[in-house]
Amino acid sequence: MGILLSQLGTNVVGIGLPTFMREFGATFAEVQWVVVAYLLTVTALIVGVGRFADQLGKKKLYLAGLISFLAVSLICALAPNLIVLIAGRGLQGLGGAIIMALSFALVGEIMPKDRIGLAMGVLSMMVALGIALGPSLGSLALVTFGWRAMFWINLPFGLLTYALLSRYLPRTIDTSHSVRSLGNFDWSGTIVLSLTLLAYCIAMTLSGSHGINHSLVLQYLAGAVFGLVLFLAIETKARQPLLSLGLFRDRLLSTSMMISVLAYAVMMATLVLGPIFLTRGVDLDTRATGLVMTVGPLTSAMMSIPAGWMSDRIGPRLTLLGGLTLMTIGSALMSLITIEHGVQEYVASIILISLGLAFFQTPNNTAVMSAARSEQRGLVSALLALGRNLGLITGASLMGAIFGAAAGQTGPASGGTAAATQAAIARGMESTFRVAAAMAGCALILALVGFRRRITDHASR
Repeated sequence: MGILLSQLGTNVVGIGLPTFMREFGATFAEVQWVVVAYLLTVTALIVGVGRFADQLGKKKLYLAGLISFLAVSLICALAPNLIVLIAGRGLQGLGGAIIMALSFALVGEIMPKDRIGLAMGVLSMMVALGIALGPSLGSLALVTFGWRAMFWINLPFGLLTYALLSRYLPRTIDTSHSVRSLGNFDWSGTIVLSLTLLAYCIAMTLSGSHGINHSLVLQYLAGAVFGLVLFLAIETKARQPLLSLGLFRDRLLSTSMMISVLAYAVMMATLVLGPIFLTRGVDLDTRATGLVMTVGPLTSAMMSIPAGWMSDRIGPRLTLLGGLTLMTIGSALMSLITIEHGVQEYVASIILISLGLAFFQTPNNTAVMSAARSEQRGLVSALLALGRNLGLITGASLMGAIFGAAAGQTGPASGGTAAATQAAIARGMESTFRVAAAMAGCALILALVGFRRRITDHASR
């Protein structure tokens, strides 16, 4: 349930942005930071907290992350102004980062290898349910009790999760290997990597409204490049590096992360552009759009457990390749979408893409976590989550830019998607999902090349 809570933290407040604008007298550009602040903190800190857990103890840090998430939820619910709310959301991202980084690692610790696929399927289902339920729960809380209720609803989920994990999560998780001294923790590498990821994410966020060529965006990108170079220099000299560069010589892990970035960038295209196409292109009302938009996440949720079962039975490799094939076909079909048959074609395409995501993410997580050593599972789980987040953030920026260029909406001054005609929106969808299909195809090729040996053989070593 922890991973569900962290996903709700990402998705539940999006529906409240218009209310925040009215409540605080703010612009959309200002209130969007209620969402962005959480994502930035999660992405910037997730690798560091994963490594920290390997040294401090996974159960101990996970429970601390839950308490932090709930405590800051109270701050957000009681926020007197927008600045406090945004700051609270940034702090809430620390708890979210811990939960996301360690959820898969804990499963890898306690489940036998022949059942890890099924357990990963349950976690993947919770991720998808968080995406699907976020807008629904958020709108219900907003309409019934007001915007503060969107943060109060975290308490029952969080307290139940804490009670269950405190009671049933084995203490041996933190004693199965020696917990090393935090005095040797790579603080400099952690800080530099966090700032590097933060600079990259801010650049991607600002590029959506300013354009990729804006001077501020380029400055943040240059800072990210400089930070990456500095981080690599630090890691080569550190006695106990945050990220051992030799870790990326492991074909399974490095290929998995590259594929994750591509796959989740494709998925983000559907989340960003779906509402635009359905409301502006097909003229659905808000309620109908919301119902159609739940088709994808619910499909992923329902199929995540079967995907885990299949991964355990026939092996992660074949299941993963099948999922990426479905994503490629679904993206190609989405590029052929028309206004006349828009809803039917959208639903058919999104079901294929979402099926593909379910049959990709579960075996991908299964294979990597099965192969990871116990003392590295926190870090490896965090790297998997980082790949997801980078894919989502990059996808939102890249796919939005492609759509805007193809639809003739080249910048904020042009009026954005609100000014786009139905024909322009159809052109934007065609161009964007051609690129998405190419990205999914590249992910499939990477999987074929990078996983030439059976993943199950790797995991059994």
